[in-house]
Amino acid sequence: MKAGLPIGMGLGIALGVAFGIAMDNLALGLGLGVAIGGGLGVASTGLSTAKEKKKDSGDGGVHGATDTSSSNSDCGTSDGGGSCGDGGGGGGGD
Repeated sequence: MKAGLPIGMGLGIALGVAFGIAMDNLALGLGLGVAIGGGLGVASTGLSTAKEKKKDSGDGGVHGATDTSSSNSDCGTSDGGGSCGDGGGGGGGD
């Protein structure tokens, strides 16, 4: 569904207003509603995108095939551009 974000925001704000009125703190309810609604909307959009990709891949035929042989095509170019590192890792604490 392409309207995941607006629907999630609407549901979140409605639930937040209900919570805010019940707890006699409408500002807190609205803030929580916007945050929860944004999360619900983004999650809904991500789920619908994943379902579309899964449906499009079908039986793994020509339309679902991908070429992974040149994932780092910029590595080792003669002009010195591109980097092949993975970005490093986080430091450990002592």
